[in-house]
Amino acid sequence: MEFVQIVEFRTSDIEALRARGRAYEQEMGDDRAGAAMVCADRDNPGRYFIIGRFSSYDDAMRNSDDPRTQALAGDMAKLTEGPPTFYNLDLIEEIG
Repeated sequence: MEFVQIVEFRTSDIEALRARGRAYEQEMGDDRAGAAMVCADRDNPGRYFIIGRFSSYDDAMRNSDDPRTQALAGDMAKLTEGPPTFYNLDLIEEIG
């Protein structure tokens, strides 16, 4: 079953966060476990979401345990305002 994780956070420096994310993607290369989108909340400036998609929960957890992912999380914490909120979702159906 596919797994989706949504990370909700606030930042005043989205460009620095995006740059760090691009560096992480290059560092991970073929080791990438999934795909992600970064979204801005149109109705609430400064509020953002990262939507990650993985082939399974286990793949997501292996990715989360990777030291490179841990380093990314630490760097992101320095760029965000307060702790993120995580939503862990099993994909039941995709429409369209």
